Amino acid sequence: RREVTPMTTASTPSILRPISAGIVSALVGFTGPFVVVLAGLGAVGANHAQAARGLLTVSVLMGLSCILLSVWSRLPITVAWSTPGAALLVATGAAPGGWPTAVGAFLVTGALIVLTGLVPQLGALIARIPTPIAQAMLAGILLQLCLGPITGLASNPLEVAPVVIVWLVALVLLPRWAAPLAFVAAAVVIAIHVGISGSTIDAAALLPRLEFTAPHFSLGGIVSIALPLYLVTMASQNVPGVAVMKGLGYDVPWRRSMLVTGIGTVIGAPSGGHAINLAAISAALAAGPDAGEDRSRRWIASVTTGVVYVVLGIASAAFGALVLLAPTGVIAAVAGLALLGTFVSSLQATLAVPADHLPAAICFITAASGIAIGGISAAFWALIFGLLVRWVLSLRRAGA
Repeated sequence: RREVTPMTTASTPSILRPISAGIVSALVGFTGPFVVVLAGLGAVGANHAQAARGLLTVSVLMGLSCILLSVWSRLPITVAWSTPGAALLVATGAAPGGWPTAVGAFLVTGALIVLTGLVPQLGALIARIPTPIAQAMLAGILLQLCLGPITGLASNPLEVAPVVIVWLVALVLLPRWAAPLAFVAAAVVIAIHVGISGSTIDAAALLPRLEFTAPHFSLGGIVSIALPLYLVTMASQNVPGVAVMKGLGYDVPWRRSMLVTGIGTVIGAPSGGHAINLAAISAALAAGPDAGEDRSRRWIASVTTGVVYVVLGIASAAFGALVLLAPTGVIAAVAGLALLGTFVSSLQATLAVPADHLPAAICFITAASGIAIGGISAAFWALIFGLLVRWVLSLRRAGA
């Protein structure tokens, strides 16, 4: 008698794993860092409504770009907003001309990314910027934001301490979820604060809507915002993103990725989107082993990430309203905690080459100072001073 065995299908778990990995990737990439995006847009002149619409724009565009690149290439390519770029905006502040000037700078940034895809030599030139110098500039930009938890504890310990404690506990038990859980703790703190204070918000403000701003182009805006934003996005996101994917065994189509993210940045700029790019740190969540053993199906994780980003983007007005109701120091603490991992990685790369310690230190100090010389932001001068000192030291070594 033949024994009939129940049929088993490997397709179900092989699909569920990349889907779950994609959901995790989107939640980790969105919660926590989104407050940095809102802060950055507000710093360069956006009012609260414009910043919320910028968050909506950049979230939806990076979600659609994830879906497009993944389906197009059948690779688990993940697109993210430029978190270091948003931190740069916080450190830069408003340029003369305010928000329209920032919008014009975002357009120029997108055009430069498109140009990088069309002209391979430009990408090669960016890759030639010494890693310690580029990472020192990023670390200096992030320093002020990473002080948020400390300054928050000093100014409002009762409401900031729960956020920090939850983050510390999660760092031990669920390290991947530390920043999202810190945001959840902040949301609870905000809800309690609203209940006690009796604050209210117009329900109409929770509905997603777009608003377009006519761009204004100026030399100050291009030099202070567009060029540093482009350099930070390329050196801290796109180039490392390709390297992360290479380490996982995937060759990212460079030109195609730059064209999609660059055009996406251009499209989103008039409604406040600052920049989208290849994911770096979070790329491994959708492209690594957590997305399943079947490498040919991992692109499903990136598609899932894109879908979740679009959904979260549609709800961005509610996230913006939550930030608006937050008590003193809470949102700054969440932003600082979300950026600590990037800050530590930047410091490690800054000190990786002993011969570059001094120029990297000059670059870091200049970026952290927040000075503006001739209306040009500290990030630009940090890169110039760091490269200049490195060149002088190379002349001394050559002479010796």
